[in-house]
Amino acid sequence: MVRVRMGVARHGRKKRTLKLAKGYRGNRSKCYRTAMETLLRAWRYAFNDRRRRRRGFRKIWIIRLNAAVREHQISYSRFICGAKKAGIELNRKQLSEIAIHDPNGFGAICKRVKAALA
Repeated sequence: MVRVRMGVARHGRKKRTLKLAKGYRGNRSKCYRTAMETLLRAWRYAFNDRRRRRRGFRKIWIIRLNAAVREHQISYSRFICGAKKAGIELNRKQLSEIAIHDPNGFGAICKRVKAALA
């Protein structure tokens, strides 16, 4: 059986990896092994930071909601509990957007929540 050589395929793979590492400093963009290590770490950080960004947005929505519901004399936790009891199936993002862009509509939601809590 003939021995299979990986010349073209291996060269293409290395070339593709080094192209992804373009712009990295020093050997991180020149040597295949260090470029691969750096890329693997970069991909790991990118994956984790996408989740961290979502966490950050959720924090912002909660802070906005807390500020908005305190104007209606309710705490955030009681508001969320009352919203579940009232059957309001809007998520925190939607509620915070309503609180910012439609204060009257948010006031109506707060009234429904207070009624559900009472």
